[in-house]
Amino acid sequence: MTMRRLFAMLLAAAVAAPAFAAPSELKPFDADYIASYMGMGGDGHMSLAQSGGQWKYTLRITSSLATLSQTTTFDEKDGQWRPLSGTDASAVLIKKVNKQAQYDWSKGEATWSGDVKPDRAGPVKLQPGDLDAMLVNLAIARDVNAGKPLHYRMVDDGRAKDLVYTVAGKEKVTIGGKTEDATKVSRTDGKRQTILWIVHGLPAPARILQRKDGEDEIDLQLKSMK
Repeated sequence: MTMRRLFAMLLAAAVAAPAFAAPSELKPFDADYIASYMGMGGDGHMSLAQSGGQWKYTLRITSSLATLSQTTTFDEKDGQWRPLSGTDASAVLIKKVNKQAQYDWSKGEATWSGDVKPDRAGPVKLQPGDLDAMLVNLAIARDVNAGKPLHYRMVDDGRAKDLVYTVAGKEKVTIGGKTEDATKVSRTDGKRQTILWIVHGLPAPARILQRKDGEDEIDLQLKSMK
């Protein structure tokens, strides 16, 4: 499993602001997470920053086993978020991986370079509404808040894939010591399962859990945000 896929479901939620963004509105943030990676405790930091008409989302996870970082640059056109470029770097024990993604909307194709296999370099044809793995997380929070279907086409890691998430009920989550009501959504793909908890009014998941063969791989819980 690539690091890009490993963190397909990682994104921060805002908790400290006195008022939250509307479901479709993006706002810059810096967030800290309590992270568990392969059973080892770690720290996560996520940020979303705006520069002109573009947004830059950055994720970094550190633990005793690994250092993982990922960045996606995107814009908004005709009400849709469009990935423009991405980087994916990881150092797990002694193994290092570095990949780059380019989404050329003028040509209508996505390509990948760096430490990628030839069959994952692309090009992959783009369609309106396509998202990369990072932007799927923003879209899920937006659409749960708006009561919309959770259906997406993800173009990432050298391939296009249709994703469908289902609502699995309501649960409580703890954010910075405060208990909140959350909508639980999930998706199962073979041996893998991804579960997200969405709190109404928050622009991104409050908790993300990724499992394989019934065992937890990644568990991200928001700690603080500014």
